[in-house]
Amino acid sequence: MNLEYFIAKRLVTAKDYKSSISAPIIKIAIAAIAIGMIMMIISVATGIGLQQKIREKIAAFNGHIIISNFDSNQSEVTLTPVSKNQTFYPKFTAVPGVDHIQAIASKAGIIRTETAFEGIVFKGVGSDYRWDNIQEYLIAGTLPNYQNNLNEEVVISQFLANRLKLKVGDAFNTFFMKEGESKLPNIRRFKITGIFNSGFQEFDATYIVGDIRHIQRINKWKADQVGAFEVFVKDFDQIKEVGEEVYEHTGSTLDTKTIIEKYSYIFEWLQLFDFNIVVILVVMIIVATINMVVALLVLILERTQMIGILKALGANNWTVRKIFLYNASYLIFRGLFWGNLIGITILLIQQYFGVIKLNPESYYVDQAPVYLNFGYILLLNLLTIVVCFLVLLIPSYIITKISPVKAIRYD
Repeated sequence: MNLEYFIAKRLVTAKDYKSSISAPIIKIAIAAIAIGMIMMIISVATGIGLQQKIREKIAAFNGHIIISNFDSNQSEVTLTPVSKNQTFYPKFTAVPGVDHIQAIASKAGIIRTETAFEGIVFKGVGSDYRWDNIQEYLIAGTLPNYQNNLNEEVVISQFLANRLKLKVGDAFNTFFMKEGESKLPNIRRFKITGIFNSGFQEFDATYIVGDIRHIQRINKWKADQVGAFEVFVKDFDQIKEVGEEVYEHTGSTLDTKTIIEKYSYIFEWLQLFDFNIVVILVVMIIVATINMVVALLVLILERTQMIGILKALGANNWTVRKIFLYNASYLIFRGLFWGNLIGITILLIQQYFGVIKLNPESYYVDQAPVYLNFGYILLLNLLTIVVCFLVLLIPSYIITKISPVKAIRYD
């Protein structure tokens, strides 16, 4: 085996290689492997990264599963309250896949300042609210504290703050319509403690987050009445199964809906990325293998006399085929080395510096997110190696058809 490998390596390191006919073909084959690996790594990393980032943003403002009243209301505004006295609250122990549950309520309103006004949805949260989901997107100020007495602290998006010309520390009036016969609005004055920017235009242009007790007072609800419950799951890949279990453990008057069902148009769009990734992987591997096959065929034809001499010296067909397969492996690994090096470097630059920007109105993020996992990179390398070797067995079969006598006389 060592002798075979030595001979194979000489095919690409000998002095006459640089001037041989196969030199540019071999360089193209190495470049094709490298470029293919770069494209595969980047497409998988950015495709999965975009899917995960959008999922995180949707879950940050909705939870993974929403439990609400079983009615025909499809709006973001809570009309009918739900009692907090449920067997699944404050701990949903009946379903192992549930990580956290929190009570929320929402109400439509209008923010009015001296120069502008905006329609918003006031999302009321309480002491059980998981602020970690918004902390990542906080760009100014601090998060409010609703552990003790009712207060006027709210978090507002940068989009709304810019349109209303507000900043951290400013106060503003919000008008809420009363339920019932009274047509006079209910006015609340809030103070901005923090500004967030999720990059998700649908949420940034709509929501402000404040104390749930304001909605309870405006709607004349009791202290144990809320609008809905947001449930977070431990594993997003199990959201459908956990959602079905959650539904089974809620009352007959309550309905459950996963964010995949609520935002089906977004998740259907995200599923297209899986198809795109598969197409890119298939195309890149096909291009790389075709180039390797061409390189091996050229190398075999160029070394016909050497094949004849080896056979004349007693080497069997498989021994000679292995020499050329070793040579091909040397070229494949060179291409993979440069492909991995360049591809991972590009991803690290994007991850830490965010060079590639995206339009948040179209992609829901302001820069291309990256999911860097060496597990899938290793799988891509193994897949490329296996496919290339299997395909290269076909052209190497030509060696068995070469006659030693004719090959030695071949010029």
